[in-house]
Amino acid sequence: MAILKDKKVIIIGDRDGVPGPAIAACATSAGAEVVFEATECFV
Repeated sequence: MAILKDKKVIIIGDRDGVPGPAIAACATSAGAEVVFEATECFV
């Protein structure tokens, strides 16, 4: 079962938490198409 299969996703990661590229890799492996990915600092 791929919940994200054929979905487009926007990824916003956190510098002190889980970075964007790590989330994007998980989303891609679940079948999603990453259209935007960034890592921000929320202080």
